[in-house]
Amino acid sequence: MDKYGLFGKNIGYSFSRNYFRAKFTALERNATYENFDCATIQEVQNKLKDATVSGYNVTIPYKEAIIPLLDTLDKHSAAIGAVNTIKRMPNGELKGFNTDFIGFGNSLLEQYGETLFGGADDISAFAKGDTELVSNTEKKSAHKEEQNALALPINALIMGTGGASKAVVYAFELLGVSCQYISRKRTKTTISYEDLTEEIIGNATFIVNCTPLGTYPEVELHPDIPYDFLNITHIAYDLIYNPPETTFLAKAKAQDADVLNGLRMLELQAQAAWDIWNSTS
Repeated sequence: MDKYGLFGKNIGYSFSRNYFRAKFTALERNATYENFDCATIQEVQNKLKDATVSGYNVTIPYKEAIIPLLDTLDKHSAAIGAVNTIKRMPNGELKGFNTDFIGFGNSLLEQYGETLFGGADDISAFAKGDTELVSNTEKKSAHKEEQNALALPINALIMGTGGASKAVVYAFELLGVSCQYISRKRTKTTISYEDLTEEIIGNATFIVNCTPLGTYPEVELHPDIPYDFLNITHIAYDLIYNPPETTFLAKAKAQDADVLNGLRMLELQAQAAWDIWNSTS
């Protein structure tokens, strides 16, 4: 029997367990999937010693902290600096991967591949360097009629600076999108929420919530941004999937922005993890 599991903290809500158990049933696969709810990274380290487990998913707060416990990383997780998938290799080594960027990138391409990204449909091609990204100024149209006339470069505002946000930025950069981190405190690489002006928000196409604000059960919480500056030219993306419409998304929708939650990203990253676990390399 194959064994898989999820590392995280307070993960009773987990999407992954239900997703993979349903997949095992559909494929008639003799396998189990368990939540490894760990209060500390030391608990994670201890559980990694169980050589009977073939693979793991990793969620908050261990996507970055788990890296020193692994033997090797693939090039994408190394570049991102975060791991959400682990495979126990045939020689017993633990190898880290990141499929969050695949899930996020392909969820974007499903919705906006034709209108924003020159017809691209798979971020893996960009990750492998097999596809040349079309020029923003020559071939990319904007997602709304108002932007089509301008054909401006695409910018994104990224709320949060953790492991998930790093994968989001990595995916965006592969697609030619310029990113700006937003955090509670201004640093050399981030601006603060207080820095958000009408001009900064107006120059962005994507506004992405990579923080846990608004996750069930604290559904009333939301990033503190000036929502009045959002309009029909914006796309608000929340990595949260429970609830399906967060307060952040509801406020953005009220301003006529397009909105996406994190469910499709989760499904796509989970499928990518499954492909890694079942690959021969």
